Amino acid sequence: MPLFEIDADIRRAETLSSRFYTESDYFDQSREKIFTRTWQLAGCSADLLSLTPTNILPGFLDEPVLISKTDNTIQCLSNVCTHRGKILIDEPCEAKLIRCGYHGRRFSLDGKFLSMPEFEGVENFPTKRDDLQNVSSGIWNEFIFASIEPKAPLTEFIGEMAGRIEETPYEFAGSKEYEIDAHWALYCENYLEGFHIPFVHHSLNEVVDYGTYSTETFRYSSLQTGYDKQGDAAAHYFFIFPNLMFNFYPWGLSVNIVKPVAPGKSVVEFQTYISDGSKADQGAGADLHRVELEDEAVVESVQRGIRSRFYHRGRYSPTREQGTHHFHRLLAEFMG
Repeated sequence: MPLFEIDADIRRAETLSSRFYTESDYFDQSREKIFTRTWQLAGCSADLLSLTPTNILPGFLDEPVLISKTDNTIQCLSNVCTHRGKILIDEPCEAKLIRCGYHGRRFSLDGKFLSMPEFEGVENFPTKRDDLQNVSSGIWNEFIFASIEPKAPLTEFIGEMAGRIEETPYEFAGSKEYEIDAHWALYCENYLEGFHIPFVHHSLNEVVDYGTYSTETFRYSSLQTGYDKQGDAAAHYFFIFPNLMFNFYPWGLSVNIVKPVAPGKSVVEFQTYISDGSKADQGAGADLHRVELEDEAVVESVQRGIRSRFYHRGRYSPTREQGTHHFHRLLAEFMG
């Protein structure tokens, strides 16, 4: 059976081979085959200065980009000078143009080459290559997304979320990072099914009605909805392939970014945004730290287990693991 082949019929399908999670070659391939072709969070448009440097998945993709704001226009540019490759902007600032601190090359805020000292007589100069590369970007509800070489427009990745969730003003309340001794995809797979809730999350299981827990899959995303015992939505869990999680609770939003580090190590960043602080103790998002530690323990155990000589592939529950099956199909599509 080919390594990256997942049957479209979940009743017949087998999971990805354990080799995907344990071999460095596949981890390295995923950098270019998956992450350069999908969308990542690059920042938030609230309170942006005219120039804000950031990095797309630092330590993995590690692509320096520059968020440029002019009037009501926001775009992403390469933050690398087209002359000798120096990083252009190191700290957020207000400016009317971009100037390289190495040899004085200047660009407009939309990345167009303006001038360069001591270049008189250079033939065929300037050309389009002397402009800063425009990085594909888009905005939803003040969240800025960027992609190096997107396989599809941002709307195809976040369209269902944008269509179902009303844009709401959020107040950023902080972020926290968790280091996990597991492959990034194993963490995502665990997130993508509620099958484990009764067995792993006993406190969450008291809030969520497991019998009505639902999963919907779309082209590049999926939605899990957890209902409380009264039949009201306790949480909406939107997953944006390959590693973004937008978790909507009565009190606001938790954005989780799964960051690959090594085949057996990941970092998950939790960004918290509040819309109604009075509801902080309600719904499935009342104790995220506890739930996270429970998830980490399970996922790290799986990472140890898949190294076994006796494990290669598994099967799916047709009623509970639609999200994981969908995720594996996308991994196979991008990696194949």
